[in-house]
Amino acid sequence: MAEAGRTAAGSALTKLILDLFRLNNRMLTSGDRLVADLGLTSARWHVLGTVGASERPQPVAWLARDMGANRQNVQRIVNDLEKEGLVAFAANPHHRRAQLVVLTEKGRSTYDAAMRLQAPWASGLADGLDVSEIETTHYVMKALLQKLDGSEDVGEHA
Repeated sequence: MAEAGRTAAGSALTKLILDLFRLNNRMLTSGDRLVADLGLTSARWHVLGTVGASERPQPVAWLARDMGANRQNVQRIVNDLEKEGLVAFAANPHHRRAQLVVLTEKGRSTYDAAMRLQAPWASGLADGLDVSEIETTHYVMKALLQKLDGSEDVGEHA
């Protein structure tokens, strides 16, 4: 039964959101443990991955946008990663003050090592789950992200 003022879908979504908060906290804690020996945290790993996945070097503000994160927090993490030699700053031909962030060789090898740890970890978590249900969950999450970003065009359900 729907709670007062909420549709049945709104009530179901509220329960999902509460579980997503718990899941996010557990994923971050588990990720921190997984990459601790590499000198990373989940947050640092996320930034390294975003820098590495970019088609071209980007300034911190763009990285933060792609991550859905606060620019100041990403800047702090990028500064820490730069001090450790995992990323470097490069001149931005389009904006003198907004330097571009690039992975160093050490950053790429550290990120690759993290991903080698992540593969069996993710497969273990997925063990016993149905791939189509995982894909449906992913679709719903992307649809919610797009709605929150102001774009209700969620594409086709694959």
